Amino acid sequence: MAELGGHADALPALLALGGFPEPFTSGSEAFARRWALAYRERLLREEVTALETASDLGKLELLALALPQRVGSPLSLNALREDLQVSQPTVARWVEILERVYGIFRIAPFGAPRLRAVKKAMKHYPCDWSVVADPGPRSENLVAGHLLKWVEFQRDTQGRALELRYFRDIDGREVDFIVVDGAGQPVAAVECKLADDAVAPGLRYLEARFPALNAWQVSATGRRDYVSAEGVRVAPAARLLRDLI
Repeated sequence: MAELGGHADALPALLALGGFPEPFTSGSEAFARRWALAYRERLLREEVTALETASDLGKLELLALALPQRVGSPLSLNALREDLQVSQPTVARWVEILERVYGIFRIAPFGAPRLRAVKKAMKHYPCDWSVVADPGPRSENLVAGHLLKWVEFQRDTQGRALELRYFRDIDGREVDFIVVDGAGQPVAAVECKLADDAVAPGLRYLEARFPALNAWQVSATGRRDYVSAEGVRVAPAARLLRDLI
């Protein structure tokens, strides 16, 4: 969004076409779909075989096809193992391979000692969010890409030891993204919605425990822009994303 001048009308095109220059500048969803297929083919047939040893590219491709359907939830390697009929260590290695060749990126859970947090499974997001069919997870994926870029920019240029995480506790409360500083303290939280909605319980929960938290709830298609009684900024996603590098 920042690279495009921060204009809100750029967001629907970003959601539909993805963030890579060639499909985005084409302005064509059909071209973007063809580009995404060719991109996956290059990753699997050229990048993976050049850098890694993968004995079953057919099933690795099935994994690459399955991952976009699971965006937005902690990734169950056991479920993937059952679907692909391979061992869990093999699935784990294949996921790591896709991460190393920039097919996906993953974020770990955030768990402070005073929170009843889930501390194991990671969430994943394709670098090309256009392959995520469901509009809700796709918009979450877009926000994830923007936040990861900002966190890595802060690390590289300012030396800030920031990390991008997510929060989910055993009582079912969750927040899509938490930015954590070098001391392990949350400094920002972002919850993603497709449209205008009430403030998520997970955001209210974290805001009550970390009053200095910069908490946002953003929506891909919503129009409401206000600060809730708990101090959560509720706004269209473009309002947050335009200020991220």
